[in-house]
Amino acid sequence: MSYQTIDEANQAVIDKMVAAAPFLVDVVPAKDKIPELKEHVLLHAGPPIKYENMTDPMQGSCVGAILFEGWAEDEAGARQLLENGEITLIPCHHVNAVGPMGGITSANMPVLVVENRENGNEAYCQMNEGIGAVLRFGAYNETVIKRLKWMQDVLGPVLSKAIRQMDEGLNVNVLIAKAIAMGDEFHQRNIAASLAFLKEVAPIITALEDVDQQDRIDVIQFLSDTDQFFLNVAMATGKAMMDAAREIKHGTVVTAMCRNGENFGIRIAGMGDEWFTAPANTPEGLYFTGYSKDDANKDIGDSAITETIGVGGMAMIAAPAVTRFVGTGGFDDALETSNEMMEICLGENPNFVIPTWNFKGACLGIDARKVVETGITPVINTGIAHKIAGYGQIGAGTVHPPIECFEKAITAYAEKLGFNA
Repeated sequence: MSYQTIDEANQAVIDKMVAAAPFLVDVVPAKDKIPELKEHVLLHAGPPIKYENMTDPMQGSCVGAILFEGWAEDEAGARQLLENGEITLIPCHHVNAVGPMGGITSANMPVLVVENRENGNEAYCQMNEGIGAVLRFGAYNETVIKRLKWMQDVLGPVLSKAIRQMDEGLNVNVLIAKAIAMGDEFHQRNIAASLAFLKEVAPIITALEDVDQQDRIDVIQFLSDTDQFFLNVAMATGKAMMDAAREIKHGTVVTAMCRNGENFGIRIAGMGDEWFTAPANTPEGLYFTGYSKDDANKDIGDSAITETIGVGGMAMIAAPAVTRFVGTGGFDDALETSNEMMEICLGENPNFVIPTWNFKGACLGIDARKVVETGITPVINTGIAHKIAGYGQIGAGTVHPPIECFEKAITAYAEKLGFNA
């Protein structure tokens, strides 16, 4: 379809976002949904990157995934495979997926399946491992591998059985609408949504007669302990929404934001699959006791897909409880942040109404033109990883994409439309 103006194309994109009907429908091994995931293939967060250019936590995540899959017996063997180029690396975004922090996903890791029923497409994200030493922050010790095996053998299958017993799956829009009114912004704070998810699945899990009682207990306990579990559902939801919206193939709405420690990358609707990149920044924020900015890793992860759909840092006002945790002050600062983000967006999403924002809808449609015109870049809530693999999260804060990403995207789109740059 052709559009007379950029504004008309952008309206079509955001209409597609509002119309999205995301449902969590299953949890399956990644290879069941992503045919590219064969032996010696790993997915990673961010735009394309070579192993040698990855930061230490992302390299560590690659090692952990190889050990989990059994492609090597020890770290030395895993690193030899990586250094010899025997492991194929693919961005999650290239195969309908997203991944938190390092984003490393392998064939037998269970992924959440979110179906956008308005458009008929699906998106995938691995499940949240909890806190502490975890693969997404680069840890690959015996405890990490044991937990991943448990997620493969117990957590994934149990959740699959529970979700498939729901008549239509879990309506994610309804759950987000409920949780945003309870103080979540779906990047740094997911407590309400994670508990609401547990409320939906717990009665079904406890009644699964073909599942060992201890497994049922362990799954319920894990979900109860994992405050950020819903983040990964939100990420898959964002991917499903934006992949449908970017089928418009016109306009300047940002359809993806992600980072790999080397580069920050964005996509806009009118430029399809093309990435526009600039060097990744280091997040600004608060550090846990004993750590400082000197210990921080460059920004990594696909989780900024949440900001792309208008939540996360864009909806800071929805979760004033996290503002001090990410080092941005208090309620007034949260209000100022979200008001500023509206200056680079095209409207409000009526599906995600925020009571603390006088019942306005969450930010809808980041317009790359407005970013370039105003100099205001999207704010992204994020965890801060230690620059050495295995230490895990050492703080929390915010990060902004380099404005060069948006300048490059607008220049390329102008050239595509026949304008002189």
